[in-house]
Amino acid sequence: MENAGPPKVTYVPPALSEEEDSIFAHYESGINFDKYDNILVDVSGSNPPKAIMTFQEAALCDTLNRNVSKSGYVKPTPVQKHGIPIIAAGRDLMACAQTGSGKTAAFLLPILQKLMADGVAASQFSELQEPEAIIVAPTRELINQIYMEARKFAHGTCVRPVVVYGGISTGYTIREVLKGCNVLCGTPGRLLDIIGRGKVGLSKLKYLVLDEADRMLDMGFEPDMRKLVGSPGMPSKEQRQTLLFSATYPEDIQRLAADFLKTDYLFLAVGVVGGACSDVEQVVLQVDKFSKRQQLLDVLKTTGTDRTMVFVETKRQADFIATFLCQEKVSTTSIHGDREQREREQALSDFRTGKCPVLVATSVAARGLDIDHVQHVVNFDLPNNIDEYVHRIGRTGRCGNTGRAVSFFDPQNDIQLARSMVKVLSGAQQEVPSWLEELAFSAHGTSGFNPRGSTFASTDSRKGGSFPSEASRQPAAQTTGGGDDDDWE
Repeated sequence: MENAGPPKVTYVPPALSEEEDSIFAHYESGINFDKYDNILVDVSGSNPPKAIMTFQEAALCDTLNRNVSKSGYVKPTPVQKHGIPIIAAGRDLMACAQTGSGKTAAFLLPILQKLMADGVAASQFSELQEPEAIIVAPTRELINQIYMEARKFAHGTCVRPVVVYGGISTGYTIREVLKGCNVLCGTPGRLLDIIGRGKVGLSKLKYLVLDEADRMLDMGFEPDMRKLVGSPGMPSKEQRQTLLFSATYPEDIQRLAADFLKTDYLFLAVGVVGGACSDVEQVVLQVDKFSKRQQLLDVLKTTGTDRTMVFVETKRQADFIATFLCQEKVSTTSIHGDREQREREQALSDFRTGKCPVLVATSVAARGLDIDHVQHVVNFDLPNNIDEYVHRIGRTGRCGNTGRAVSFFDPQNDIQLARSMVKVLSGAQQEVPSWLEELAFSAHGTSGFNPRGSTFASTDSRKGGSFPSEASRQPAAQTTGGGDDDDWE
C-alpha cells in the first residue's frame, strides 16, 4: 500500500477575544524597571538620530498613543528610546538589548505610525495581499506573541496584522491573510509557503524585521532568509528598511547580518552585547548526570507553586522529565517541537494560568517568550552555547522584575561552557563558584571564550562589543529550516 504521508493538518486556533481587557492585558513592570535608565547604551554608525525620553516625543498619532497608554507603557525603555527614532528616521538597524527590555514595541510602534501616516488600508477583496511589513521569528510561540503585540497596538486603526505559522490549517491561514494584511508575522517555512502559493506579493514591502536575528541568520535558517530576500518582487535592501533585533549577536552572525542591511546601518547595543540581565539571580550547581533528577526535586520543593521553567536539551528528555515529575506529584506540563500545535497551546495555557506551575521545555521556548510571573528557570541540561543560556535565563527577570535561574553543571558534559559561564556570571555581578573558576582555568583552549573579551576584528566599530566568542556554535540539526527545536514552519 502506498504511503499517504502525514495526516492533513486541520487544526484551527480558537478565535481571539475582542474584549479590550483581553487585548490590552499586559506584563506589570517590576521594582527594578527604573534601573534600565542606568544601562550603558552605545549607538555606532554615522549620524544617529537623537534619542527620545518620552513616548510623547515619538510623535505617535492619537490612537497609537492611546493604545500605548492602555498597554501600561509609562516611559520608554533604552531600546525604545533609541530604536524608535532610528526606525522613524528610515535607517536600517541591528539592535542588541537584553531579554525582557521592550524590543517588540521598539520596532512595532514606529512601523505602525509610518503606515498610518501613509494612509494604508487593508484590502479584503484582493486575491493577492501585499503587506507593507513582514516580521519573521524562529518559533510559533514567539511569532504569535509578536502578532498579539501588533494587534494590540493596531487596535482601532486601519492597519491589519496577520500571523502565519505551521501546525494549523493552511486553508484557515490563507483565509485570514486574504481578509486583508498590512503587517505579516510568520515563521520562515510558512511565510515562504504562502508567498510561493501566490497569496502574498512583496512589491509594496517597506519593512523587513528579523526578531531573534542571530537565530534567523545561523546555519539552520540562513538559506530561508536568503530565499526570502531573493523572492520575486522583494525590494532590494536599498529599497526597503531592514531591522534586526536580538539579545545576543555572535561575531560571525554580525558579519553575516551586514549582507542584509544598507551600508549606513546603525548598531544599537543596550548593555553588554550577549550579556545576561542583572535582575536574574544566577546559581550554578555542580551536579553529575545521575544526580540531576533528585537535585531537580530538591529545587522544586523550594519553589512551591511559583511558575518554574525547566530546560532540557532534547524532545525525548522533555517528555521523560515531565512524566517523572508528574509521578512525583509535581503538576507539570511540557512543550517541544514534536508536539501538535493544539498541545503546545494547551501546555502554555496551563502554565500561564498556574494550573501546571512547572513547564519542561526544549529550546523552542528559550527565546522571546514573555510569560507573566515566571519566577524560576532551571537548566536541567545546559545548552551547548552561551547565547542560548542567556536567552533561557531571560524567561525570568523581565521588565524590571526579579527572578532566579539555577543551572546544573556536569563537568563531564559542560566543560566547554565553563569559561563563558564565568564571564556571563561576573558580567551580571553574580557570585562565581570557586570550583567553576578552577574548571574554567583548567579548560585551556576550550571554546566559548574570548581572552580579549572585547571587539571582534573589524574596521567597522559598529560591530564591536563585549561578548563571548562563539567558536562553540553547533551546526543546526537539519539542513532545511532551523535546528533540533526551531520551527521551520
